[in-house]
Amino acid sequence: MPDFRLRVFQAVARHLSFTKAAQELCITQPAVTKHIRELERSYEQRLFERRGNRVSLTEAGQLLLRYAEQVHELHHQLAEQLHTLHDTTAGRLRLGASSTLAQYVVPPILPGFQARYPRVELTLLIGNSEQVAEALLRGEIDLGLVEGQVKNRDLHYEFLLDDELVAVRRGTGTALAPQPLAEVLRHPLVLRERGSGTLEVLELALRDQGIRLAQCRVAIYLDNTEGIKSYLDAAPECVGFVSVRGLKKELASGELAVVPITELRLMRQFEAVWLQGQPLLRAAEQFLRYAHQQFGTDAHNHK
Repeated sequence: MPDFRLRVFQAVARHLSFTKAAQELCITQPAVTKHIRELERSYEQRLFERRGNRVSLTEAGQLLLRYAEQVHELHHQLAEQLHTLHDTTAGRLRLGASSTLAQYVVPPILPGFQARYPRVELTLLIGNSEQVAEALLRGEIDLGLVEGQVKNRDLHYEFLLDDELVAVRRGTGTALAPQPLAEVLRHPLVLRERGSGTLEVLELALRDQGIRLAQCRVAIYLDNTEGIKSYLDAAPECVGFVSVRGLKKELASGELAVVPITELRLMRQFEAVWLQGQPLLRAAEQFLRYAHQQFGTDAHNHK
């Protein structure tokens, strides 16, 4: 088990605050100060500069932080290997999921996975597809779940399940008749932000129709589906493009309505992603198998 003083040091370095480190670790601020002083005496180096309320790392502190992070990672790898010897699934699993998956697809399967593997400590980072890929490349997560591929030879993708994007606007009380794409694009558009898989799918589909997004009138870019739905509810003249998986309640209540487009269907795939050539943690393998079971899809060989 790594020295607890290193955990305290990492917490202070992360927050650059003794108070916030104490809150994170559920110990007192004097205890944090004591552990840092013990480390400084042990290494005979000042690790932090304190100027009033401001805290910064010294050169020695920056060096220790790099090694402390390596020790922390090695500890988790050791725990993973030891559990594998006994054919148990335990340890830390850091998931990353793009917004649509994190809001509507992944949370319903997490309680079942935790019940089956109670010794796995789960965390979930949420961002768009590009941000999840970057977190993987930086080593901040173990497995990503995304709605768009980032072109990088260091990443490996595996199919998870299908999804469909639909055009949607505020409900009128009656089903909307199919409309030509050109008619739909006359409305101001409410779209996901740059770097999102949702926007990527739409841009590629429009390009196939000979249309550039720059030619369209975009009212606003928003970073999540819930924001788009709220905006559409207050802007009846606008049309948004979102996953049909995020519209169940609004379509049932009539609050929002799908706008059928005669010559456009926006199908895409949700995918799992991890570092190319790097074996998955056992907990990540088990999560993928469990996810495929819940979604009714075939798991590919990902060992």
